[in-house]
Amino acid sequence: MKEAVAVALSGGVDSAVSAALLKDQGYSVSGITMRLTADDSSVKNAAAIAKLLAIPHHVIDLQSTFNSQVIEPFIDYYRRGLTPNPCIWCNKQMKFGLLLEQSLRLGIPKLATGHYSRLRQGEDGYHLLKGTDTSKDQSYFLSNLGQQELSKVLFPLGAFTKKEVRQIAVEKGIPCDKERESQDICFITDKDYRSYLKSKAKFASGDIIDSASNVLGQHQGLAFYTIGQRHGLGIPLGKCSYVLELDAASNRVMVGDEYELTAQGLEATNLSWITGRRPADLAGITAKIRYKTPEVPIDITINNSNARIIFDKPLRAITPGQQVVFYYGEEVLGGGVIEKSIPLT
Repeated sequence: MKEAVAVALSGGVDSAVSAALLKDQGYSVSGITMRLTADDSSVKNAAAIAKLLAIPHHVIDLQSTFNSQVIEPFIDYYRRGLTPNPCIWCNKQMKFGLLLEQSLRLGIPKLATGHYSRLRQGEDGYHLLKGTDTSKDQSYFLSNLGQQELSKVLFPLGAFTKKEVRQIAVEKGIPCDKERESQDICFITDKDYRSYLKSKAKFASGDIIDSASNVLGQHQGLAFYTIGQRHGLGIPLGKCSYVLELDAASNRVMVGDEYELTAQGLEATNLSWITGRRPADLAGITAKIRYKTPEVPIDITINNSNARIIFDKPLRAITPGQQVVFYYGEEVLGGGVIEKSIPLT
């Protein structure tokens, strides 16, 4: 029998197959699930998976912490005209933070998840790699993890494709239809973040302006707009206009032509590196500015925990609050929070 491992069971097919694979490999497997909200159906689904696989199941109530460390900052980001990435926060603070701590307290030295990512251990520590399935690679969401977390985790699905995982699920009798995709925001059940925000907080209306500060109309609250948005602006301009900027200080939404969305680079803050230190050689680094966009070559200048990044070609709709993630080939180097875009000159 190999060492004990706790699998973060979410109730979905990916974590279920992860548990099944590890059990087949001879690990002593337990399931462990975060209860994040009062009506968290994932707990019930995870318990059913644990019963099916005949493994012990632990439920850790983290509702209060999840609210203070994920939901409240999520709302606050929108209030400040930023677009948050709560899945990155949740991975760092909840799943690979508190849940990992609880696993260790249970005497279980390893935590496994259903992320489509890979690990490689070298003489200089642990390296985070992209998942083999490029369409499902989730390394972007793990970019602010470090050596402390990676030394204690396993990613059983890293070398598999989603199609292969579904096939394994079918063979083992694991339900795999209509499961929730892991990139969805788990606490917004209807995928409508605007309705969710309206139910949680009030947002002040303000002016919609153009780049010359002419007032064009009124917005309903900064939280309901995002950089690059074209539809739902509520102002008849007679042409396509796009959200260019959300100014929290003046509570104004700036709109303009599509070409004005393009920028040559960005400034980022709160940099973190997987190895715990910045790369010695900055040549050949690529970056992506959101989960579903391609990587692009960059020129990067680093100053402590801040960076100035220039792309090899201009990019569209750079969004403050989102995560910029750095890669070198298959390896994830780290990431930072987008502070602002650098306009074309």
